[in-house]
Amino acid sequence: MSYYGSSSSGGRGGRRVEYGRSYVVRPKGRHLATIVWLHGLGDNGASWSQLLDALPLPNIKWICPTAATRPVAAFGGFPCTAWFDVDDTSVDGRDDIEGLDASAAHIANLLSSEPSDVKLGIGGFSMGAAAALHSAACYAHGKFSSGTPYPITLSAVVSLSGWLPCSRTLRGKMEGSHMAARRAASLPILLSHGRADEVVPYRNGERSTEFLRSSGFSYLTFKSYNGLGHYTIPEEMDDVCRWLSSRLSVDRSR
Repeated sequence: MSYYGSSSSGGRGGRRVEYGRSYVVRPKGRHLATIVWLHGLGDNGASWSQLLDALPLPNIKWICPTAATRPVAAFGGFPCTAWFDVDDTSVDGRDDIEGLDASAAHIANLLSSEPSDVKLGIGGFSMGAAAALHSAACYAHGKFSSGTPYPITLSAVVSLSGWLPCSRTLRGKMEGSHMAARRAASLPILLSHGRADEVVPYRNGERSTEFLRSSGFSYLTFKSYNGLGHYTIPEEMDDVCRWLSSRLSVDRSR
């Protein structure tokens, strides 16, 4: 495992953001896919890199970045690691578009140097899942919210216990472009949510799925887990492994 640091601005005129360490889990077999995996609010890349390293997906390289430390409205302005500012972890919350774009640009930059024959994906948990879904929207739209072109091609997006930011404007963006509609319809997305989630209530997972479907993201899988709170369990990660193996055509072995 290795790590490195980076910064990003999310497009012309955006504020410069200093991100923390990125932890890299190298593939144990032939390198067929690279996935950037995003942690939740207040966490770091190291915690998820250990879990991902144990998954039976030997052909996937994982990059686990650490978000910048910034004041967070939900914590009364107290600074912690966060992909964007947030005051409400739901599809109805205020959207920090500049922060979302900066994180989406940082993620795209991490993936931009991967080999051309390697499939690219983004996944995350909680706030990280929200950032992953924003990246999916940027990819389909072909540009960041700022108007800067989105630079990479995505082959898979995974959202665990998350929500869809900018949900109210997504459909209008997709309806304005045939290319956007085509990219949206062909992008595999997995959303998973626990029915007992007390931090990002289950209904936000359902509503995020509904917003995505109505905006043309038809290649969707939504999975729910009875009794699951705001954390992950082996059953859920097994489902993630099976889904990634199928969508990315990578081997799954122990």
